[in-house]
Amino acid sequence: MSATAPHAGPSPIRRPLAAVALLTALVSLVFGLLLAGAGPASAHAALTGSDPADGAVVDTAPKEVTLSFSEAIAVGDDSIRVLDPSGKRADTDAEPKDLSEGSTVRYGVALHSGLPDGTYTVAWQAISADSHPISGAFTFSIGAPSDTTVALPSQEAGGGPVGVVYDIARYAAYGGFVLLVGGSAFVLACWRGGATALPMQRLVVRGWLTLTAATLVMLLLRNPYTGSGKFADAFDLAGLQAVLDTKPGAALVSRLLLLGAAALFIAVLFGTYARREDEREKKDLTFGLAVGGGVVATGIAATWAMSEHASTGIQANIAMPVDVLHLLAVAAWLGGLASLLVALYRTPDIGSAAVRRFSAVAFGSVVVLAATGIYQSWRQVGSWSALTGTRYGQLLILKVALITVLLAVAWFSRRWTGRLTDSAAASEEASEEEPASDSESVSADPDPERAAQLARQRAALTATKKKRIRDADPQRSGLRRSVLAEAAVAVVLLAVTTMLTSTEPGRTEEEAAAGTPSASAPAAGGPVNLKMPFDTGGQNGKGTVRIDIEPGRTGSNDLHVWIDGSDGKPMDVPELKLALTLESKDIGPLPVAPDRLAEGHWLASAVQIPMAGDWKIDVTVRTSDIDQVTIDKNAKIG
Repeated sequence: MSATAPHAGPSPIRRPLAAVALLTALVSLVFGLLLAGAGPASAHAALTGSDPADGAVVDTAPKEVTLSFSEAIAVGDDSIRVLDPSGKRADTDAEPKDLSEGSTVRYGVALHSGLPDGTYTVAWQAISADSHPISGAFTFSIGAPSDTTVALPSQEAGGGPVGVVYDIARYAAYGGFVLLVGGSAFVLACWRGGATALPMQRLVVRGWLTLTAATLVMLLLRNPYTGSGKFADAFDLAGLQAVLDTKPGAALVSRLLLLGAAALFIAVLFGTYARREDEREKKDLTFGLAVGGGVVATGIAATWAMSEHASTGIQANIAMPVDVLHLLAVAAWLGGLASLLVALYRTPDIGSAAVRRFSAVAFGSVVVLAATGIYQSWRQVGSWSALTGTRYGQLLILKVALITVLLAVAWFSRRWTGRLTDSAAASEEASEEEPASDSESVSADPDPERAAQLARQRAALTATKKKRIRDADPQRSGLRRSVLAEAAVAVVLLAVTTMLTSTEPGRTEEEAAAGTPSASAPAAGGPVNLKMPFDTGGQNGKGTVRIDIEPGRTGSNDLHVWIDGSDGKPMDVPELKLALTLESKDIGPLPVAPDRLAEGHWLASAVQIPMAGDWKIDVTVRTSDIDQVTIDKNAKIG
């Protein structure tokens, strides 16, 4: 077959580079948005209650403070600290006592006797059973609320620069696993000739290097990630030893050991196996590599299952092997897709048979993903309300949508596969076009050095002809484009999947919001919505203040303020102040300083309402240097 290169458009040499550049840019964009917008990883165990409750006012000093959690946690000496209004320790500075009973997870610390009245701050930090650090703080008061000098760190556990680097390593680890396992499976199951292709070797080796480097980084940063948040503590030997004694630390060390076995597998796959020419011996070696590689891949996948979501919660004994199957199916599908993309763009020899075999592998992977994904979704979400009302559920919906798009693009790839021209035919035609005189001149040339040079030139010419014919094949070009589109969607899908592993499951989030009967619950209440007209008397001084207080109960609340001008449009003002007063108990005024979020919209987070009652809300609005008014309205909170 003959083909003429088109006069317009990018050259065949530049198209692969453009494709690689596009994928690189997409990966950078996706992970950049994730790291910029997601913040610290969400906790997987959640505080479900406390005694005293958040914001409670008790008549006499309690003997201890207890905290209840939705899942098992690991605690240390300073995991729960109680600070008096001056910032001094009010607890006995002992390791928290495990007060858990049955399915209730509860820890407590004893308090000093004779504590004076005032507002006390409880700061806690722990590690959830699925390896993620969690932290928080709340207040309660003895006698009556008071001012407090306690200033707690604003950075959440697992946040800061250490948290960012740790999260990058997590994403890289999943990507490396997909390339390592999926690339190896593609060579053994779909295209054995790929063992001799340098681009395929590079893909698998880079997957191994990425996974190994990411695992080492996570192991070194594990101590500061769950503790101080300082990079210097990565080399603290005592801290590293403490990490090795934990479940996540053991999982990371196990992964490194398995990666040593994976290195031996790679050496055999692209060494002995690639050089083996006897078909019977190669078939036996294929079986041995498939079994050995499958065991290693399963072990590496298990290091995630034993230390993250699957290892805690309901039906953990079923969830862990299901999670392993899910990870292996993801790697076989997405890693094989990356391998196919590299083969189509970088190697001249892959034909339709290999593509069809991968299509069958991909179909099987999708079936496994569907079965395991349905189970995981039920286990982690648990209800329709959690599916739509929690971040985990929303990410899960996005993941399902991406899989649907990926399957639609894969359908087009299957159509192109049916029309694909095998490279063998192209190679045969290229051989026919080669002049016989070249072969004769090489064999007849008495100078060995010149003969070798001519042979190299002839090989380069043959490769160029093959590439030109391959690039001119419209079926292969169509398959390339559809596989590139699949890979682009797969990158986003892998990123969303990784985000799910660092997001609080919907079931846990709803349980935490509902609280548990064993813990003291905050007073009942509901969102408060107020609407207050104002007039400062100056130019453009009329408008309306709208206030939302959520959840509208004792404890921590978010207070939103919107100001609309007389025309109903958002209105900015130079100054806005609020104060809360509970006149029946002589509490307040408690000042509130909201932050401006957008034009005409302010927010004050974590506003403490110490007790239920009929609160007076004073709002001061200043519209110019001299025009100001204070308005008030009562609202029942709690």
